[in-house]
Amino acid sequence: MMRESVTYQEILLEGKAEGLVEGEAKGEAKGEARGELKAANQIALNMFSSGLELELIAKFTGLSPEQLRKLQSESQEA
Repeated sequence: MMRESVTYQEILLEGKAEGLVEGEAKGEAKGEARGELKAANQIALNMFSSGLELELIAKFTGLSPEQLRKLQSESQEA
């Protein structure tokens, strides 16, 4: 009976550790994606201010024309 209890606790601890690692990895990936989007947005704004066409900005930043239009209108409102 005592060994079963220890084994059960070991399984629980292992599961918690795996959950933490998975959670950290997901959080890190989210943070990286947000950072990449923020960088792409800033690059797009710089390109807009240089007078480049929307299609060209979309090609180089990977942002969709819709995302770029929204970004451009938001930057003009600010």
